[in-house]
Order: sequence, then structure tokens, then C-alpha cells
Amino acid sequence: MKKRFSFPVLCAVLVAAALVFVVSVRSCSTQHSAAEPDSPPAASPHAAAAPGDTQAQQGWPRTLQTPKGPLTLQQPPERIVSTSVTITGTLLAIHAPLVGSGATSRNSIVSDDRGFFKQWSAEAKKVGLQPLYISEPNAEAIAAAAPDLIVISATGGDSALKLYDQLSAIAPTLVIDYGDKSWQQLAVQLGQITGHEKDAREVTDRFEQRVQAVKQAIALPPQPVSALVYYEDGRGVNLWSQASAQGKLLTELGFTLAMPPAEVHGGTSMGKRNDIIQLSGENMAAGLTGKSMLLFAADDATVGRVRTNPFLEHLAAVKDGQVYAMGPDTFRLDYYSASNMLDSIEQHFKPR
Repeated sequence: MKKRFSFPVLCAVLVAAALVFVVSVRSCSTQHSAAEPDSPPAASPHAAAAPGDTQAQQGWPRTLQTPKGPLTLQQPPERIVSTSVTITGTLLAIHAPLVGSGATSRNSIVSDDRGFFKQWSAEAKKVGLQPLYISEPNAEAIAAAAPDLIVISATGGDSALKLYDQLSAIAPTLVIDYGDKSWQQLAVQLGQITGHEKDAREVTDRFEQRVQAVKQAIALPPQPVSALVYYEDGRGVNLWSQASAQGKLLTELGFTLAMPPAEVHGGTSMGKRNDIIQLSGENMAAGLTGKSMLLFAADDATVGRVRTNPFLEHLAAVKDGQVYAMGPDTFRLDYYSASNMLDSIEQHFKPR
């Protein structure tokens, strides 16, 4: 026997069905728009925010190409962990929601009592950043921080690439190769994936103004220059290449980088990197062809050791007294250490 509905009940059923249909159509339309190939790029760092919206609400999901392939985030991260102390400073500079970071040895010439670099130590305390481990990456400590994004470097002494599979099981894991980027390029890339494009633009614009001011204020030393990190044992150096953050900044300031002759080969003990050329033994002096030397991760004491090194004393830069320290914190450049580097350059080369 067929059940009959009264007219009011039948109307209610039809209205409910219509509502379900409308919601379904809207949902499908939204998904289709996100997949349209001619839609505006979700990860564009210059996407304009609609009135009343914040930068973190625009253009999600978004995708970033990485050395491990494309990484897609569905929404802005709120708890970021950095396994690279090199990258941590740039994340702090763009005000990304950083909750934990790997650290280096405590209480050194460049680090504080938590193993954080001194140039951004105060900023780390201000935002409550927690050191998760010292030097050796620890997947359990990273997991305990409950991150929704993990950032690791592809190369360098602070790389946790060997833990990639473990870390990517904890949270989306972003692999960054900073060896061929300035810190500004790194800031733009990190701003794009974290939703902090505006912060990245502001800090890089502010720094660029400072660069131009210093460029106008200084008189360059004899060119070209060898920009390097001097080994403590005096038996080798890391020479910054034009691909390095240090090299890019020096070039922008008007310096010309001196590169080794073609027959001089560098080492690879730090892995395959584009930003440095390792010189040791007889290659050390042969590869330092600059008329001036800029020493990174160095103070005045390092300048003294270079000047008295018997393997280097015949070089023009040493004989002419054109050896300068760029500061202890300049081995890894972020907004904070790069700003300190500009101060050192202005101090050394501003006409008296």
C-alpha cells in the first residue's frame, strides 16, 4: 500500500532536496575552480588580498617545487619546525609561526646558551622559540613539537635530509636548497609557502634600502676580492662562489669576486655545493687570487692569523695589508647576520 504525503510535508521534502542540490553544486564548483589550469597561481607571492582578508587566507592550497618534488599545503601552517639553524633566522625575519628549531653548540663565539645564533637570539626569545636538539637531528624531539610543517636544508652541516622519510611521516616536509640562494630569495620562497609574502617583501625591501645606502657610502678596496672562511688550523679555506649568499651580496655592493684558476680544483667534503669552493694544501694559496681578502666567520684575531700564515704571506692581499674581517656571524647569512655584515663593510670601507 502506497504511503501518501500531505501537501505541507511534500513541500518540505522538495525544499530540503533543493538545498542539498545547491550545496552540492557550490562544492563541486569550488573544487573545479581550484583545479582550473587558467586559475591564478595559488602560490604567487604577490597575490593581492581582498578587502577584509589577511595574507594568510589567500590562495590556498598552494604548491612549492622542492628538491624532493612538489609540496602542497592545504592551509597556512601554524606550527613550523626548522631543522636548519641557517634557515631559522629567515623564518624569524618573516614572522613565520616557528615553534621549534634545531640548535648548534651552546655558548660559542656565534651562539647563545641555548645553541641559537646570537644575531637572532633576542628575536627567538621574544617569540618563545624552543631548541629541540643540539647539532644531531632528532625525529622524536621534532614530533613532540607537533609541527604542521617541517623545514629542512638540502645541503650543509645543518641538513637533516637523511631523516626525510621519518620527518615526512610526521608532517609535510619542505626541503630547501639554500646553497644557491641569497637570504632574500630564501625569504621570498619561505614567505610563499607559509603565507607570509607580505612580511617577506617588507623585510627584503628594508634590507635593499640599507644595501643601497652602504653602496653609496663606501670606497671599494682593491679589486677583485677573495671572500672566504679561513680554517682554524690554517691549512685550508672555503671560498665563497658567485652563487653564495655572501657572493651575491658583495656583487650587489659593487665588489668583484676573484675565482681560482681553472687548474685549481676544490674539495667536496661538505657535499656537492654551489656556494663554496674548498681549497686546501697547495691549492689554498693558488686559489686565492684576489687583491683583497674578506674573511667571513672571522674577527680581528683571524686577520692576524692569516697575515702570519707562511703559506699565504706572499699573496698580494696579505703583503699590502688588504685583509678584513666581516664578523663571526657571517658564515650563514640571514636578515640579521647580513645586516651585521653591512655594518662591518661600512665600518671598514667608508672613507675617513
